Amino acid sequence: MVTAFAGTVLFGVVLARLTLEPSAASAALVHANVRPGSSINAYLNGTSTIEAVRQLGGNVLLGVPFGVLLPVLLPPARGLLRVGIVTACLMTLVELVQGALVTGRVFDIDDVILNTAGALLGYLLIGRRLGRAVHPRRRHWWNRRAAEPLTPDRDI
Repeated sequence: MVTAFAGTVLFGVVLARLTLEPSAASAALVHANVRPGSSINAYLNGTSTIEAVRQLGGNVLLGVPFGVLLPVLLPPARGLLRVGIVTACLMTLVELVQGALVTGRVFDIDDVILNTAGALLGYLLIGRRLGRAVHPRRRHWWNRRAAEPLTPDRDI
């Protein structure tokens, strides 16, 4: 848990540096995007391959720690759908703050989509197993009762 907490703090610092500072690579694409796929298309068709991979891949990689850390630090957020919803909400908030407060940055729905895809990937690859290792599933009373062996003194 301490390692996960330290990782979260470190990730928070990196996230703030990457999202709350103006980006030279996005200078030509500085306009709000609420149409899914629009800026992904612009990166794929309007920039070099290296820059497209850096921007798109970077957004996917930025979401991976959410998929790994959420199930460890927040057990109720375990599950593919929950990790996706929490990540999408948090990244939407980051994008809104970024668009409102950072000069040269705007809200981009494609960043939210790519970050969420990265979180889902991180959850499927590592987060699910890590979350279960740190927080084993609870056995409810109805599961424990059914698993108890039948004895002659216990009627069903």
